[in-house]
Amino acid sequence: MQIRAEQLAAALAKGLRPLYVIHGDEPLLAQEAADAVRAAARAAGCSERTVHTVAGGHFDWAGLLGDAGALSLFAERRLIEIRIPSGKPGKDGSEALQRYVEQIGDDDITLVLLPRLDRTQLGSAWFGALDGAGLAVRVDPVERRALPVWIAQRLAQHGLRVEDGEAGQQALAFFADRVEGNLLAAHQEIAKLALLHAPADPRGAPAVLAREQIEAAVLDVARYDVFRLGEAVLAGDAARALRMLDGLQAEGEAAVLVHWTLADDLRGLQRVHAAVRQGRPLPVALREARVWGLKEKLFERVLPRLEATELAALVDAAHVCDGIVKGLRDPRWPDDPWAALQQLVLMTLAAVAPRAGVPALVTAPAPAGRSPRQQATANSQ
Repeated sequence: MQIRAEQLAAALAKGLRPLYVIHGDEPLLAQEAADAVRAAARAAGCSERTVHTVAGGHFDWAGLLGDAGALSLFAERRLIEIRIPSGKPGKDGSEALQRYVEQIGDDDITLVLLPRLDRTQLGSAWFGALDGAGLAVRVDPVERRALPVWIAQRLAQHGLRVEDGEAGQQALAFFADRVEGNLLAAHQEIAKLALLHAPADPRGAPAVLAREQIEAAVLDVARYDVFRLGEAVLAGDAARALRMLDGLQAEGEAAVLVHWTLADDLRGLQRVHAAVRQGRPLPVALREARVWGLKEKLFERVLPRLEATELAALVDAAHVCDGIVKGLRDPRWPDDPWAALQQLVLMTLAAVAPRAGVPALVTAPAPAGRSPRQQATANSQ
């Protein structure tokens, strides 16, 4: 049985299962989920813990099976942790995990820790055996649109809240911009605010944080995923897209990779648009173009706004930008790769969100020393 991380506490309150699987790529939430299982196991009498880490191709699976079948000398119940950082136990490991599940009893609790799994891994025999024997907890990352609510909930756990109304929403949005993509740092910033502004009476009313207090305390620790840049562009969020582009440049991300993600989205839009014009149903066209998840919803939103000529122009612009990030020049474009990427982002934003106040298209190189975000502000003036 599979549940989300936020459902784990309620599941543990109903009683312990013999096996728990935690999989996901958000370190903070995965760690908290594992700690919740460990605490419940201790409360249930598991005073001994053994840890098996599967590293490399020579792990002793027979030793794991032997340990699971052995009785403890020091405790009536044990917590057995199996950590598979790669998420790939291999053929021997797959067979061993299936045998492990067959011999699992009610005396011990098993906790299996895995990274984010793809569809093939989720459909494998070994994961199916684990899932069928206990509870699989899926740890999803907190999306940017959900991050302000997540921050507010975490502040409330420390007896803190933001101001009511628009001022509080702006404070949460500022906080989210500073910690996007870095929940571990967000957790630390919330703990810092709790130390600085803890309520006098922890059992009383929450202490109210003004935006100025948050701005003074919270550091800019955001970490941006290059593959999320395209989502911000397709969503028409100009401020976030330019902030992400600025952050990726500051983090030393390769301009070639940033361009590839943007160009791949544009080519995907063109393919789906052409398929729909030829009579293919939109869901079928999206599936054939291998567009899934959030991108699927974004494609559905922006495609009705686009003409074939616009998409052809954007794909041509991506081709020119490709040459620039690889060292070629074009008299119509900036020579700097990041300025050229900024221009491509703005061109795409203007096409997918023409009413969102996107700055006019840039045709001149950005002045030296200006970031994409600063140049975009100048263009809009």
